Amino acid sequence: MAATIDSNAVQASKKKHLGIPEAVFVEDVDSFMKLPGNEKADSALRKLDEQYQKYKYMEVNLSQKKLRLRNQIPQIRQTLEILRHMQKKKETTEPMETRFMLADNVYCKASVPPTDKVCLWLGANVMLEYDIDDAQALLEKNLCTASRNLETLEEDLDFLRDQFTTTEVNMARVYNWDVKRRSRESLLKSADKS
Repeated sequence: MAATIDSNAVQASKKKHLGIPEAVFVEDVDSFMKLPGNEKADSALRKLDEQYQKYKYMEVNLSQKKLRLRNQIPQIRQTLEILRHMQKKKETTEPMETRFMLADNVYCKASVPPTDKVCLWLGANVMLEYDIDDAQALLEKNLCTASRNLETLEEDLDFLRDQFTTTEVNMARVYNWDVKRRSRESLLKSADKS
């Protein structure tokens, strides 16, 4: 029963990190080198380097997602602030004076009459009209989701950095093992010649 709980906890922690495989620390290099496919240090180092490159690729992708989320969160907050301002102004009869962006660094002055409807860009060239309350609820949900995703991405990047370190240490240990093996062989050859 306890073994089942431990294995479930291990599986949950592995799934937690977006499918990033965990790098196993090579405790005993001699037994690691006896595994199939690790007969030569070059092949073992090649496999470890391939694993390292996969981690690098994952890091680039996760960093790009993190950058997109970091840009998206302030935009959502700004839109929420505008909606709150519109909510206050919808009770009045006077129009709201504002500026809106036509293009990068090009703004136009506008007079917006009190309204209870707004249009939101959803992405992929899709815009929908919402009541202000519905739009606010949607944006608050999106802000919460984006913040949670950013936290998860940062945890995954930390986990990935740990995997980098483990893989680098494994590569150094295998390389050092090979250097010692070659020096022992050269000492034995020189002793045989004497």
